[in-house]
Amino acid sequence: MRQQPYAIRWMGTVAAAALLSLGLAGCQTTGLSDITGALGKRTEARADADPVRAAEIAGERYRANPKSAEAAMRFGQALRKTGQRAQAVAVLEQASLIHPTDRPLLGLYGKALVDNGDFQKAFDILARAHTPANPDWRILSVQGTALDQLGRHDEARRYYASALKIVPNEPSVLSNLGMSYVLTKELPQAEQVLRQAYARPGAGSRVRQNLALVVGLQGRFAEAENIVKADLPADEAAANVAYLKQMLNGRQPPRVGEAATGSRRQS
Repeated sequence: MRQQPYAIRWMGTVAAAALLSLGLAGCQTTGLSDITGALGKRTEARADADPVRAAEIAGERYRANPKSAEAAMRFGQALRKTGQRAQAVAVLEQASLIHPTDRPLLGLYGKALVDNGDFQKAFDILARAHTPANPDWRILSVQGTALDQLGRHDEARRYYASALKIVPNEPSVLSNLGMSYVLTKELPQAEQVLRQAYARPGAGSRVRQNLALVVGLQGRFAEAENIVKADLPADEAAANVAYLKQMLNGRQPPRVGEAATGSRRQS
């Protein structure tokens, strides 16, 4: 309990990063999903095994056809996966100038902008990536994360609520909502929402880690450790516990989150 005040002082940084990573994971557009699937099983396997090589391959294809929205999206996504955030923004921005009405492209561009910390521009771009008549819950969720990063928490929660009307109890959206409450230090409310997310089928390790973080921030460290190591092999459980302690002590930024239900890929 004596560590709790420090943890709460530090939690804004942790929560913002955790929220960002999870929110981006939920912003996979339908069009991009189709494009990724079109790469073929061998290419997908190679991308999973060696993201750097996948980025090189995608870059070669993009340079061979720089006006192709599909090639730009593949390259931009590959750059994001290797941490080349500014480069991803540059590629996707150029493509968006050529294809200003391509909504899957705009969705990925907005996602890259959030990666790069340009939250207001990301929000504006994402607003063009879907329509009120045909909203995309994934984009609504990441728009919420952008608003949370801008300190507009009430607005952000309205976006999460809109997403949840489309996909009730979607764990990735609930987790974003829970972390929004962490940002405003409403920890009991955050825990309630994150427990709801954690109980849903398809809730990934990011949801588990966010719940453990919130429990730990309230001083219940033994319970938080039990959450992160539940149903895991001993070595993985130990690693998760060590990582949780690093997060609570302010020495380690949160890792990239998992994709929303139905994708299962890392964002």
